[in-house]
Amino acid sequence: MAAIDANCEYLGIKRLQLMENAGAVIARAVKERISRGKVVIIAGKGNNGGDAFVAARHSSGYDVRVILLGRKEEIKTPEALQNWNVLEKISIQLTQVVDSKALDRKLIENADIIIDGIFGTGVRGKIREPESTAIDLINTSSAFVISVDVPSGLDPDSGKFERSVKAGLTLTFHKMKVGLMSLDAKKYAGEIRVEDIGIPLDAEFYVGPGDIQPFLKRTPTSHKGDAGRVLVIGGGPYSGAPALAALGALRAGADIVTVAAPRNVSDIIASFSPNLIVRALSGDILLEEDIAVISQLISRHDVVVMGMGLGTADETLNAIEKIVPLCKKAVIDADALSMRLVPLLSRKIIITPHAGEMKRLCGLDVPQDLKQRVKMIKDFANDHEVTVLLKGAVDTISDGAEVRVSRTGNAGMTVGGTGDVLAGLAGALFARCDSPLEAAASGAFINGAAGDLAFKEFGYGLLATDVIDCIPTVMKL
Repeated sequence: MAAIDANCEYLGIKRLQLMENAGAVIARAVKERISRGKVVIIAGKGNNGGDAFVAARHSSGYDVRVILLGRKEEIKTPEALQNWNVLEKISIQLTQVVDSKALDRKLIENADIIIDGIFGTGVRGKIREPESTAIDLINTSSAFVISVDVPSGLDPDSGKFERSVKAGLTLTFHKMKVGLMSLDAKKYAGEIRVEDIGIPLDAEFYVGPGDIQPFLKRTPTSHKGDAGRVLVIGGGPYSGAPALAALGALRAGADIVTVAAPRNVSDIIASFSPNLIVRALSGDILLEEDIAVISQLISRHDVVVMGMGLGTADETLNAIEKIVPLCKKAVIDADALSMRLVPLLSRKIIITPHAGEMKRLCGLDVPQDLKQRVKMIKDFANDHEVTVLLKGAVDTISDGAEVRVSRTGNAGMTVGGTGDVLAGLAGALFARCDSPLEAAASGAFINGAAGDLAFKEFGYGLLATDVIDCIPTVMKL
């Protein structure tokens, strides 16, 4: 949901609009339950509290009291603060509580309806005061309890909780939260309604800034290697392609990138950057004789990115067939995308073909129509249990179950090398997550967005290296 919120913002739908819609939904639920009476809103400092502030404003005609657990200055988002500021200007009684002893127990006990807007999906770690006491008071009240998004205290992903509000009705927005479906959670959630607050399906279909957020964070205690080790296998007939993939992986945050390349290009690749670790192979192309060395390298890396600049010699394709089953995770691109690869595909693999390479894999032309293209890619991914990132004017990504589309990028990115950058970038992200779909979709968005930044400066004269240089800017947004 955090990703969807950010993607809505990217589409031009303000978080304030979504908060307004959520608050109106809550107020309607109050009106369905009672026509008059005391409504006590107990709100936290996040957007869940902001939804409840809006509900207070929409509940005219009721005796409404709002209890903020914390100080106004501690409200965490501008949207929630704006809605609190509105309440200060109208005739609704507001209380700020920083000490559990200051909670008005009689007010809570005598309420007809309590709106629980304390945590929602934002609960993390041990519940402290005054929130802990507030939850206990809600649960001992005889009031009907409406929880906003999830009962406060309940983990929306796992359904586990230390202590949780026990609701009569839970209004969860846009989608069912996985945690609400656990047996224990159902006892605390009461009736569950999934409510529409105006989030379009496009916020989930099109990749946006929300999707890349998990890749932008690291713990302060991270060590070298924790952010991923990527092995690039490429080169022979060409030297630039594997170097671009490797540099793309580094700029995307991989800690260590090693390039395994035929000896004739290994020194050239090493000369691109002192940041690259290059391992020379035995011949002038990738050969089966190299598999022993490559197998050792695979064991020391999280992801293999393979295909860029390898060529299509039979000896090389024979070697690729034997390397693919050795990979824990892999991103396969360019020359490695042959019909001989298809029987080896698996859920641990991302393939990144353009339309011509896709035809080489399945024997069919890629449709121009988006709906037909989506169906084709989804069917192929499902049939072969692989994740496909089809490059194009818009990138289409599917793991056979879900489909995402990325609309970043521009016609200047037809220059050679941008696809190699994408392969390395996707490999770096795949090293940091278990989901090939998330890695591929986020990689497509970042690569295209970096290309858009490069286009602003260089127009149709942009180079693949300009895209690489812009990746960190996108990943700081």
